[in-house]
Amino acid sequence: MTFHLYTVAQLRTIEQQVAATLPAGSLMQRAGEVAAAWIARRYPQAKRILVVCGPGNNGGDGYVCAQSLRAIGRDVVCIAIGAPSPQDAREASMRWRRAGGVTLDSLPHRLDDWNVVVDALFGIGLARPLAGPYFAAAAAMSACHGRVVALDLPSGLDADSGAWIGGVTGVRADSTVSFLGAKPGLFTAAGVDACGSIVIDALGVTLPAAGGRLIDPADFEALASPRQRNTHKGSFGNLLVVGGAAGMLGAPLLAARAGLRLGAGRVYVDVVGGGVGLDPAMPELMFREASTLREVDATVIGCGLGTDSSAHARLSAALQGPGACVIDADALNLLADDAALRTLARGATTVCVLTPHPMEAARLLGSNVAAVQADRIGAARALARAFGHWVVLKGAGSVVAHQDAFWINPTGSAALATAGTGDVLAGFIGALLAQSHDPQTAVLGAVWLHGRAADDFAQDVGLVASDLAALGARALARLRATAA
Repeated sequence: MTFHLYTVAQLRTIEQQVAATLPAGSLMQRAGEVAAAWIARRYPQAKRILVVCGPGNNGGDGYVCAQSLRAIGRDVVCIAIGAPSPQDAREASMRWRRAGGVTLDSLPHRLDDWNVVVDALFGIGLARPLAGPYFAAAAAMSACHGRVVALDLPSGLDADSGAWIGGVTGVRADSTVSFLGAKPGLFTAAGVDACGSIVIDALGVTLPAAGGRLIDPADFEALASPRQRNTHKGSFGNLLVVGGAAGMLGAPLLAARAGLRLGAGRVYVDVVGGGVGLDPAMPELMFREASTLREVDATVIGCGLGTDSSAHARLSAALQGPGACVIDADALNLLADDAALRTLARGATTVCVLTPHPMEAARLLGSNVAAVQADRIGAARALARAFGHWVVLKGAGSVVAHQDAFWINPTGSAALATAGTGDVLAGFIGALLAQSHDPQTAVLGAVWLHGRAADDFAQDVGLVASDLAALGARALARLRATAA
C-alpha cells in the first residue's frame, strides 16, 4: 500500500477544507474514537488507562478517546496539563466531565499502576521545545516502557522532519495512532525510534496525492518480473566499480560483489591502488582499468577511492562517461572540495545518483551534520536541486529525492550501523542501473532491498556488510515469487 507523506501545512489545509463540510468537532470525534478502538484491540486486558491531555486539539482527541474507552468499561482518568484552549477541545473536555469522567490537573506520583498511558499532549501544532510541566509529563510517559500510545505523533517530535523540536527529547511511544495522513517525521531521524509501531487512519477523508511517499514495492514493480530464460550475461549490463586506494580494497570489493549478486551481467573493478587481479571470494569479478573498457552501462565510483590526483581523474572521467554513475564516499568528498567537478556533475547528461551519509551531505551543502539531521528531507531535496540528479541521504529512514519528489524508506534496522553497508548499497544501485532499469526503479528498489536485507537478518547486531548482498538477493527473489 502506498502511503503519501503530508507536511503540517498540507494537513492544516486539508483539515480546514474538510472541517468546513462537517459539523463542528467531527474530525476530533472521529480521531478519538479511532484511537480508542485501536487501544481496545491492542490492549484487550488493559483495565486502567491514563490519558495525558494538552491544551490544544490533540488534548481534545485525548478527551474523546477517554470517553470512548470509558463507555466500553475501561477505568480511565484524564490528566489536564493546561486548560483546553480551542473551542472543539473545550467542548470535548466538558463532555468528558459531564459524562462523569475524572480529570486531574497533575500527574500521579507513580504511573506504574496504569496498564496503558496515552500521550495526547501535543500533535502537529507544537512549535516550541517542551518545557516545564509538559517536559516533565513527557519524561514520565517515556519511562512507561511498553505501555505508551501516542495520538497523531509523539509529543515534542517535529512532524515534518522527525527531529526533536529544539533538540529537546519528547515522548518515546510504543505505538502511534496517526490521523488524516502520514507525516514524514514519523519515518525518519528521531521519529523511527520515538513512534514505535505506526497506524495511519484517514478518518474517512479522501486525501489528495502529495509530493512525498514511503517507498513501497509498487514503486519498483519492474523488479518483481522474473527474467526470460532466453537471455545471457550480456542481457544484464556491465557494471564498473572504481575505488580501492591503498588500504581500502575492501570497499570496492563489497560494492562489486553486491552488484554481481543483484544481477549485473558482468562486473569490473578498477582498483586505483593497483596490484589486484583476483578476488578469491568471488572470482567472477574482473579487474580492469576503467580506461580500457569499451562498454560500461553503469559506474559506481568512490568506495575507498581516496582523494588524490588519480582519484580526481577517475571521477572526472566517470562523470563524462556514457553510462549511469553512482557517486559515493570519497567521490562525494572530491565534489565538495572541487568546483570544477561539481560543474561536471551538474552538467552530466546521464543518470547520476549521489549517496551521501549526513557528514558527506553537510560537506556538499557547506553546512554541518546537526543541520542536516535536523531536516533530513530538506537536505536531500536541497542536494537534488543543486545537482539536478537523484540523491539518497542515508541513515535511519533514508531519504531519496529527485526534482520535486521525495521518498522515505521504511525498511532497515540498526544492524546496518556497521562499516561497509553503504558500499553494498552503492553496488545494489549500480547493478540495477546496469540492467537498464529506469532510475526510479533502480534507486528506490535498491534502497528498499538494502533495508529489507537487514530486516530479514532479524537482529540489531551481528550483521556485517559482506552478508548483505546474499540477503538482498534473497529478498528480491521473494519479491518475484510473491508477484508470480
